Amino acid sequence: MSEKPLITHLFTADPSAHAFEGKIYIYPSHDRDTGIPDNDLGDQYDMDDYHVFSMDRADGAVTDHGVALALADVPWASKQLWAPDAATRNGRYYLYFPARDKQGVFRIGVATSDRPQGPFKAEPEPIKGTYSIDPCSFMDDDGQGYLYFGGIWGGQLQKWRTGRFDPNGQEPSDGEPAIGPRVAKLGADMKSLAGEVVELKILDEKGQPLLAKDHDRRYFEAPWVHKHGGLYYLSYSTGNTHYLVYATSKNPLGPFTYRGRLLEPVVGWTTHHSIMEFKGRWLMFHHDSSLSGGVSHLRCVKLKEIVHDGPGKLRVVGPV
Repeated sequence: MSEKPLITHLFTADPSAHAFEGKIYIYPSHDRDTGIPDNDLGDQYDMDDYHVFSMDRADGAVTDHGVALALADVPWASKQLWAPDAATRNGRYYLYFPARDKQGVFRIGVATSDRPQGPFKAEPEPIKGTYSIDPCSFMDDDGQGYLYFGGIWGGQLQKWRTGRFDPNGQEPSDGEPAIGPRVAKLGADMKSLAGEVVELKILDEKGQPLLAKDHDRRYFEAPWVHKHGGLYYLSYSTGNTHYLVYATSKNPLGPFTYRGRLLEPVVGWTTHHSIMEFKGRWLMFHHDSSLSGGVSHLRCVKLKEIVHDGPGKLRVVGPV
């Protein structure tokens, strides 16, 4: 497959991909052009529904299963259905998604279905204890689920540094440790948190926390966790420097040690991805704005193959 968008009839972004029922299922956000001017808070990203897509094989055709969840069907949400993720347990499927509540604060909700493609029914309230954006669900080998989340700037993570929402909250100063993503264990019901929300520490090669001024390596948004060879890989976007990077740990709760870059800046602004194994191959789904000619909030999903080049080492091979 060449470096063409996987989906061209809609603008799609933030693709979370999983192997369910012998197929690849992709859960992206659905970009639309509302005419809202661009700003650093991301108001132009005004999505109002989710479509689910599937593929029988990595180089195969993509099926659009239609609207799986709409904003109008989420009782607690007011706007902005941003980057989602999905998980399964005991034959049920769970769609995790961020949205602003009625007070304009980002929370993370969950919706359920008996099919991976949906439609999904949203719970009446967001998941208690969650905030910010970009949920990533990870199921460990022992059956314990984890929910990673958080993004700064428009994602409001900088407003939660005290553990409570501060509308005037700011990023740390240059010499302070950078903000890290959040993580909590998922309850057995997959709809609640089973433990406290903690901040993941991301360290440099000397074991020191990455600093806020280290824009090429510090966390910004889009956490994704996968496991290989007993190691946990946390990959994420550096945001305003537009890199996709990764870190590793022997514990899903960290601390993680920075390892390197996966992706250079793409056409557009944001970089958001997922990594999955399918039939012996490791795949990375991501997005850029090539389909719209570079319009930052009108994006398209692309697919690359990656390899594990040894313990703690990842490398992008190229388009599938």
